[in-house]
Amino acid sequence: MEIDYQHIKVIGFDADDTLWVNETYFREAEEKFASLLEGYETKNKIDQELFKMEIDNLELYGYGIKGFMLSMIESALDLSNQQVPQKTIADILDIGKEMISHPVELLNDVEMVLEKLSKKYRLIVLTKGDLLDQERKLERSNLLHYFHHVEVLSDKKEQNYLNLLAHLEVPVNEFLMIGNSLKSDILPLVNIGAKAIHVPFHTTWQHEEVTENDTNGKTYHTINGLKELLKLL
Repeated sequence: MEIDYQHIKVIGFDADDTLWVNETYFREAEEKFASLLEGYETKNKIDQELFKMEIDNLELYGYGIKGFMLSMIESALDLSNQQVPQKTIADILDIGKEMISHPVELLNDVEMVLEKLSKKYRLIVLTKGDLLDQERKLERSNLLHYFHHVEVLSDKKEQNYLNLLAHLEVPVNEFLMIGNSLKSDILPLVNIGAKAIHVPFHTTWQHEEVTENDTNGKTYHTINGLKELLKLL
């Protein structure tokens, strides 16, 4: 697939599961949550109800660990018919606090790639989630000095990107987005005429999954790791 990147001047990077590990910790938290509630329902039912609660609450809480914690508590109350012990609620809060305080685990070659690309391109972070949590992770990652701008978006839809690029005065044809989510990081950019490169992560949140119909006719590269960016750019 021939895609011309010669006009690219600004590269945007997703953060979670593109620069560092994130979704893995959510899966681990879901396992702990299911264990706490195993006296009320099967694991499959608990997983289903928690996911449904997360989606129902997205408009209220947005993305991130704090909203996830609140959805776990609400799910626990529903699944137990309001009978869940206070100790279990405290344990759920501890699961969330452990996620927030988890050390940042960079993915392979991240710093090397950013160091090289920062000499040629203007780099920015475009992520979604809780502002405080994402700022904290960026600080702990020791990557902040590679980026000219950091933006934590409430969502990653076409209009969100268009608004941000206009605010930053970045022409669409000069922008390239790098990320692990086809739904959030790739397809919206392709749809507005920008370039995007998909770097899959081994675990994807169900809400971020797309169908083959969604990707039909869309032009973008998929690479196995960030190091391959250096061959394309």
